[in-house]
Amino acid sequence: MKPNIVVPRKWSRWQAVALGVGLASLSASLAFAQERVPSPPTTGVPFRTLTVTGQGKENIPATIAQVRLGVEVQGKTATDVQEEAAKRSSAVVTLLRSRNVEKLQTTGIGLNPNYSYENNRQRLIGYTATNTVSFQLDAAKVGTLLDESVKAGATRIDSISFIAADPAIAAAQKQALREATDDAQQQADAVLATLNLTRKDVVSIQINGAASPPPPPVPLAQFSRTDKVAAEAVTPAVAGEQEVNASVTLQISY
Repeated sequence: MKPNIVVPRKWSRWQAVALGVGLASLSASLAFAQERVPSPPTTGVPFRTLTVTGQGKENIPATIAQVRLGVEVQGKTATDVQEEAAKRSSAVVTLLRSRNVEKLQTTGIGLNPNYSYENNRQRLIGYTATNTVSFQLDAAKVGTLLDESVKAGATRIDSISFIAADPAIAAAQKQALREATDDAQQQADAVLATLNLTRKDVVSIQINGAASPPPPPVPLAQFSRTDKVAAEAVTPAVAGEQEVNASVTLQISY
């Protein structure tokens, strides 16, 4: 389309011709520029990744015993059983403190009535008082201390579990994470080598955790102060090991 040129009256014919040629050149340049607008770049080779999860596990010695024991007394009156329970509990706590146990605390104090049921009738026959404590100590000493506690007045050993020390757990967690990371990389290499591909960069890392759940408490039978076995032999207590697990997920490009 040719531009509409209006020539002023004072312009010469040659000036008008020059103006027309200039406008025509500008229009052609604009049209050429529009034709040369580049198309959007192509995406090229797609970004490829492989996601793998590695596992790590460490077993460490359990060196600490967690114990819950206490006193249970039955009698005719609430005052009598409460006084007897307090007396025995005091003797047990004194013994535990003399053995330098750690994290000693009272975990329960109770006084409950006991009833009998005859001919559809309820009759009060006495009371039961309980006092329980929990503590930690060296696993190698727990058997002897349990026997001493029974002699001092404890009538029930509710549970015992074994755990590793905190520094040992922390070191095992780090080692388990290293093992999990190596395991993830080895899995990736095995898969990619089978497909004639090569592992490149680690795009993302996810630490799923390094957990160290302690073994469940082992319930122990209740002991009597007149228990001959407790008086004559040391109660065996085998600590065993604690397992520390870790999981790491890697996203790897290839």
